[in-house]
Formats: sequence, structure tokens, C-alpha cells
Amino acid sequence: MKKITKAVFPVAGLGSRFLPATKAQPKEMLPVVDKPLIQYAVEEAVAAGITEMIFITGRNKRAIEDHFDKAYELESELEAAGKTKLLEFARNVIPKHINCVYLRQSSPLGLGHAVLCAKSLIGDEPFAVVLADDFMDAPEGGKNVMAQMLDVFDQEQKSLLAVQDVPRSETKQYGIVSVTAYTPQDNVSTLEKSAERLSLINAIVEKPAPESAPSTLAVVGRYVLTPAIFDHLEHVEKGAGGEIQLTDGIAALMQHEQVLAYRYAGQRYDCGSKLGYLKATVAMGVKHDEVGEAFSAYLQQVHADMAEPAPATPIRLAKLA
Repeated sequence: MKKITKAVFPVAGLGSRFLPATKAQPKEMLPVVDKPLIQYAVEEAVAAGITEMIFITGRNKRAIEDHFDKAYELESELEAAGKTKLLEFARNVIPKHINCVYLRQSSPLGLGHAVLCAKSLIGDEPFAVVLADDFMDAPEGGKNVMAQMLDVFDQEQKSLLAVQDVPRSETKQYGIVSVTAYTPQDNVSTLEKSAERLSLINAIVEKPAPESAPSTLAVVGRYVLTPAIFDHLEHVEKGAGGEIQLTDGIAALMQHEQVLAYRYAGQRYDCGSKLGYLKATVAMGVKHDEVGEAFSAYLQQVHADMAEPAPATPIRLAKLA
């Protein structure tokens, strides 16, 4: 049985929807409360048991590498100032047993090309793909989304994609799948709840128009893939947007092996959009150990203030001449 120990993080995108904030900093470094998006994504992978993080970077992405590196000057300053708690934060951005590797994607040729860039480091192993834009909040007291998916892979040994239902008007923003029922290999599985969330993908289309979408089941930013995907990514033609689409590679892979859809447990926030980013900030803000209670009280007060009717403005009648 093959275990997954490697995750690919495609982080070469321009983040144009967040300009001017992303003009000089990576969108993956935008903070949600006090941690950047990419750190949440890496922490999810670490908690799932992944030990090798492969970042596919581009120009102006050096801040990501610096974030996960040792900051000698900062640590020296904090230690000299006796700021022990802050020093702990700086030193423990990533556990010491985790290995980070950085590869440059020379041209913005799409998600499929970004994944293909990792081929030499992945070799003949199954692996995960994590998109930091898709912020996944784990269910209360439950495993995070990547951990759920690795549990399923350990049992099924098949590629699987995280999916969720979206409004039909939004299908043009996603890869959309159509599915049929799937019976897990082990009918007496200890993963009964996960089995209920599994389906077999029979078609996948990149960003279809609402009227032609085969369903409203959208692929979101968590994938577990077998190494066979690389053979197909090397041969697919450029698709939507003139890019090498991961969706097209998966469609080709499906001609040779089964690919599963997994309806994950948890809450996703689309932090590639301003609204999704704001929602994630609020959601994490109210859970934050340091500011959560005060922030919740503030939000309640704002809500109360907005609910109150505005004071009536007295009407002054002009004197008749």
C-alpha cells in the first residue's frame, strides 16, 4: 500500500484580483488574522501526515520561501528584547522535520503545467495538490480536509478530487464533474462516513457555461493523484485560457483508471475572491485565541447598530409668505 508523503503547492499565480495589494507581494502571503494563506495550507498538509512540501513558484514569490526559512535577524532581535512568545511564533512557522523544496515555473502556463513541474521530485509516488486560495476550515473536532482525503486514499488507492455543490450560475468558474455511485473496495470499511461521501467521476469539464454544465458539482482546491497523471499532462494540448489544464489531464487519466469525487466535511472559503477572503477573516477572527471573544462582541455590536432604525429627521415646514 502506497502512502502519501508529498504535497505540491502551485503558488506562481499573479493574484490579479487582489491588486494593488498583490503588486509586490504574493497573494498566498495575504494574512487571515495573523497567518498567511500559504501557512494555513501547509499546516493542513502537515496535520495530515505529509512531510515534503513542493512549492511551484514564479517571479515575485520569494516572500514565500523567506517565510518558511529561518529569520536570523528577527529571532536575534526578539530574543534580545525578551519577547519569548513572539520568538516562539517566529521559530515554529513550520516543524523541523518538514522539508520544503522550491521550483520556478518559468511561464504562467496553467495549473496542469505547475503540477507537471513537480514530476522529477514526485517520481513514481502518489501525491497531494493543495491550492492555498481555497481556505479549508476543518469541522469542529474533526480531521481537516486533506487528512480526510488521505484516509480515503489509504483505503482505495485511487486518485480523488475534493468537490462541493455550487450555484449553477458559478459553474464557469470551476472544473465541473458528473458522477455515479461508487462502492468502496472494503464494504465493511472503518471509513463508513467517508464512503458515503464518495462517488465515481465519469466526466470532468473545465469552466463550462451554466447552460452546458453536466452538473453543479465543482472541483475545489484539494487533489490526491496517482503518478500516472504526469504522463497525461505531458501530452494534453492547451485548453481553456491557452493554458495546460489539470482538468484535461484528469480527463485523460480517467480513460485508464478510476478517479473519485469526495464531498469533504468542513467549510471552504474562496480566498481567491475578495468576498471569500473577508468571510475567512471573520470566521478565523471569531475563533482566534487572543482576539476571538472581543472580535465576536464587536461583530454583535455592529450587527445591533445596523439593525437599529435611523433616527427620524424632523421635518421643518417653510413659513408661508
